[in-house]
Amino acid sequence: KARAKPADVTAPVPVPTIMPSPEGQRVADWIAASGDNRALPYAVIDKVAASLVLYDSRGRPLAQVPVLIGIAPGDEATPGVGSKKLGEIGPAEKTTPAGRFLAKFGYAAGRQQVLWVDYANSVAIHAIPADAAKSEKRRERMLSPEPDDNRITFGCINVPRAFYGSTLRPLFRKKGGYVYVLPDTRPLQDVFPRLR
Repeated sequence: KARAKPADVTAPVPVPTIMPSPEGQRVADWIAASGDNRALPYAVIDKVAASLVLYDSRGRPLAQVPVLIGIAPGDEATPGVGSKKLGEIGPAEKTTPAGRFLAKFGYAAGRQQVLWVDYANSVAIHAIPADAAKSEKRRERMLSPEPDDNRITFGCINVPRAFYGSTLRPLFRKKGGYVYVLPDTRPLQDVFPRLR
């Protein structure tokens, strides 16, 4: 009787296809070269491409997923927007702010755990809410190949549920990590001056 061959433990693990935009790659290269992430995992979110690339603490890319972002273009949060109720937030205030953020897990309304990106302005990364209105078609927007229809949130960053639970949460759960949100209206160097 022939023996089964042992599994080849030296075979390379398949790497997912990750294709950041030129701006996203530039920011990721700067982070890795400078150690700006302080040995923590990090994510680079490109609002124009409606995409998130996740990196481990050493700068190795782990995954790329589509994201849903704030309805309104803009890179600044409106002062005081974080203290408003959702119904009080005007259309122009529904932006996803650009910048470098130390992100940590915490609780939002309804005791839902989220990855807080900008706590003061109530901006977090989380999966598409189960109670999101069907008319918003958030899942369909996320699956669409066009980034233009990915603007639907009040400012938070929605990611696929499986990615959030199995990849992002385990990586950021212990110590948090950094989130770099690229601008869609301001020059890149204005948001990340050390790129100059």
